[in-house]
Amino acid sequence: MKKNKKVIFNGVFLVVVFALTIYGVFHGEDLESMMDAIRSADKRWLAPGLALVAFFIWGESIIIWYMMRSYGIKLKKRTCFLFSSVGFFFSCITPSASGGQPMQAYYMKKKNISIPVSAVILMIITITYKLVLVVIGIGVAVFGRGFLHQYLEGILPVFYLGLALNIFCVTFMTILVFHPLLARTFMVRGLKILEKLHILRRKDGRLKKLEDSMDTYRDTAAYLKTHSKVIVNVIGITFVQRMAMFAVTWFVYRSFSLSGTGFWTVLFLQAVISVSVDMLPLPGGMGISETLFLTIFAPVFGTLLLPGMVLCRGLGYYGELLISALFTIVAQLTIGQEHDSKERESYE
Repeated sequence: MKKNKKVIFNGVFLVVVFALTIYGVFHGEDLESMMDAIRSADKRWLAPGLALVAFFIWGESIIIWYMMRSYGIKLKKRTCFLFSSVGFFFSCITPSASGGQPMQAYYMKKKNISIPVSAVILMIITITYKLVLVVIGIGVAVFGRGFLHQYLEGILPVFYLGLALNIFCVTFMTILVFHPLLARTFMVRGLKILEKLHILRRKDGRLKKLEDSMDTYRDTAAYLKTHSKVIVNVIGITFVQRMAMFAVTWFVYRSFSLSGTGFWTVLFLQAVISVSVDMLPLPGGMGISETLFLTIFAPVFGTLLLPGMVLCRGLGYYGELLISALFTIVAQLTIGQEHDSKERESYE
């Protein structure tokens, strides 16, 4: 019942946010002119953009495949692509992308991959994923002062808030990994304070779950200390993966035969949006991403700003959602059925 209620809540939340986003973005706009502009876009530029979205999903599957091999677990790359698709699909439809990794662990378990192993791998993917954003954000903040004031003057508070939240997240997760005893002390004390303030109800099993979760951080620390070369390679792959997704906006820009703004400028403007919205509790950054795009890219797309936003979000978020949804169905029909078949055989 509790699981069903959560699914219903996430579904309703997604629909409400989507409806509000559609209303906020398109209310009072000339939709016919926008559709005419979208139809006029050169599809030869949009096709590589869609390919980059697929490459983005594929990039995480390569990381999963690579790290599994470091554990001595040999998986087919297409199976890892299904794991990656499951993660991106549920991340797209749940607040703060909270549903992706639990579902990945669930499907990995069906392939007889233990929870401690999958938890360590997914933890490292999360850390490196956010670390790349932090590096880009700090780089823009420190070395792009002119860039900031030219394009981001109106959204600097949101950018700095997003950057600060990502820095906090990476720092906190790093402390959890490398100082598990200190982290445990903070978390136990925090848990007791929340219970005293009646924010959380006292439960006997909650501390035990906390203890169990700390094992994951200890295992992650052990892995990081003994696989430093693997981690460096994962960071490199993650950087390329994220750059590919940011580059989708440039292909949309060129599909309208626009020029005057360089490739790297467009790429880093899109990166700024990701830094700003990554930690916000909205599925896929829906609503705030569209708003930031319409603010940041106004001097870049000009009169084609709205159709440009629709195509960029259509490829970068809804394209990702569609591709990952299709392969999540494949995962359910293959990995799920394979697991159920083995269970029936063992029962018989």
